Amino acid sequence: MKYNELIGKELFCENMRVGKIINIIIDGEEWKVTHFEVELRKEAAFELLGVKSTVRNVLAISAVGPASKAINKNGEIDLQVARGQLRIYLRPP
Repeated sequence: MKYNELIGKELFCENMRVGKIINIIIDGEEWKVTHFEVELRKEAAFELLGVKSTVRNVLAISAVGPASKAINKNGEIDLQVARGQLRIYLRPP
């Protein structure tokens, strides 16, 4: 998969629409994807961070897991962490 195919993909966690990928962060030393910059939906931002508006955040790639499990039949990405744990995988950009 090419990185530009990931931009705009919707992210879900336990059937909650979390947001969409707006950028990809790569480790310059190891040439590995480390994080997705995501635009959290208002509902997800409020539930996860207590913020009342759409917000940008950075999601650790470890929350996504292997592509064979993460990409669903609709081409969306299902995060491989529990909804209650998702907050620990997020950080400000």
